[in-house]
Amino acid sequence: MTLMHDANVTQDAVSQDAATQPTTMTMAQALNRALADALEQDASVLVFGEDVGVLGGVFRITDGLTARFGEQRCFDTPLAEAGIVGTAVGMAMNGMRPVVEMQFDAFAYPAFEQIVDHVAKMGNRTRGSVRLPMVIRIPYAGGIGGVEHHSDSSEGYYVHTPGLTVVSPATPQDAYGLLRAAIAFPDPVVFLEPKKLYWSTGVVDVTAPLPELGRARIAREGTDATLIAYGPSVPVALAAAEAAEQEGRSLQVIDLRSLVPFDDETVCDAVRATGRAVVVAEAPGFASMASEIAARVSERCFHYLEAPVRRVTGFDIPAAPPKLERYSLPGVDRILDAVDDLQWEDA
Repeated sequence: MTLMHDANVTQDAVSQDAATQPTTMTMAQALNRALADALEQDASVLVFGEDVGVLGGVFRITDGLTARFGEQRCFDTPLAEAGIVGTAVGMAMNGMRPVVEMQFDAFAYPAFEQIVDHVAKMGNRTRGSVRLPMVIRIPYAGGIGGVEHHSDSSEGYYVHTPGLTVVSPATPQDAYGLLRAAIAFPDPVVFLEPKKLYWSTGVVDVTAPLPELGRARIAREGTDATLIAYGPSVPVALAAAEAAEQEGRSLQVIDLRSLVPFDDETVCDAVRATGRAVVVAEAPGFASMASEIAARVSERCFHYLEAPVRRVTGFDIPAAPPKLERYSLPGVDRILDAVDDLQWEDA
């Protein structure tokens, strides 16, 4: 009996070790693992939203969580986004760490009053005596051929609202790390998940230190110009840098990861080193996150710039119909055109 018990302990240890080894995952799998690990390690974490229970969510991000942790920890809600977020506010005020899912980006708009008036302001309203450790997960942006209300790039609304931390991963590793960091954060986080990257793959190390919210990363080194991107635009910027290399230009790519707080230090150090910058984002360009980035870089790096900061964004139109979507989103050719417009001496 003792030998059998020892064998079971050894097998459990082997299984646990295998579960923590770096593994290739899709972004969807990385997010699922992050939620599972948070539920496993912290009894105050709850996951809820429309169809996140038995179905596992429209994009299967919560697949298997109800079966594993029970319907008291991961459960379905009525189709009432304002009620979902309002309930999360009450739970967070009373010691829980709710993680709620808005099924699609534009589906979050009915909850916008709750997010702006209560989620974002509760800490200030109570002079810090009431904190809201909650995460609002929002699948956002285009690239999947979704119809209207299913492909909005809604980050501008949230970054404009003081009191919200806003992040967006571009890799499976960051999807895992940033979501774990967001759940552990003491204040509300809007977690924007690029839908078109759900099926992208990468190696995920669940034992790696969690990234600090508010810190960008250098996704690619370069010396001639800096491409600044986040979320769904990062792979496009990397593809543009790869294409530019064939034309003899070395482009650096910065992945913001965190929109609020904004990492001025990393971004500005990068731009000062190259002297040229292009901001890439899917959202319409007018009064946008891309506008804010361009303004911050222009203010802080003015004497280092060899040319005005350029922006490559979505057009100032509602989300395009599925068959026209590829024409409205920033692509490699548009990015390279902007790079060519950066006043090169050899032009």
